[in-house]
Amino acid sequence: MAETIDPARADDAPLSTSKHHSAAIDAATRNVGSPDTGDPDQLIGRTVTINRPRGDLYAFWRDFTNLPSFMDNVERIDLLDDRRSHWTVKGPGGSHVEWIAAITEESDGEYIAWASEEGAEVPNSGRIEFRDAQAGRGTIVTATILYDPPAGIIGKVIAKMFQREPAIQARRDLRRFKQLMETGEVATGARNRRLLEEGKN
Repeated sequence: MAETIDPARADDAPLSTSKHHSAAIDAATRNVGSPDTGDPDQLIGRTVTINRPRGDLYAFWRDFTNLPSFMDNVERIDLLDDRRSHWTVKGPGGSHVEWIAAITEESDGEYIAWASEEGAEVPNSGRIEFRDAQAGRGTIVTATILYDPPAGIIGKVIAKMFQREPAIQARRDLRRFKQLMETGEVATGARNRRLLEEGKN
């Protein structure tokens, strides 16, 4: 009997922490769609609770031009139409990667699912979910991403060395999203600012 995971979980844990990796990938990409190329076998899940209403967070995220304000590696996002956008992202060693992403499914105030189109340099898909936290604690935001590392495992190791590995960035980006939504700004220490200017962060 095949493993199954109910995506409507009661806790805050991301799917990527599941002991049943293949079932977690199936649950993460159900009704989402997978990248058209590559073998997207790297699953990332990150969750953060943000003290803001669900509708506010969804609306901010749905305007993709806002995302570079807290996604450190995203240089720019150009909207092509209401459902498609062109992404330019920093890669390891001063390189850049680009792709076109298309929304595959969305529910106002609840979630946005996407998949990269054919020809993406880093095939990827996933979803961002917004759920009310218990006891009026704000909103639980969960990002689940499935991607194919460039050049397979070698590319993943190189990317990690340059701190451009998606699992690292997803954690940092959600932390910055929380800061921006709760305080109106993203805190940047002097050392981090210097590294950013040198292209090392």
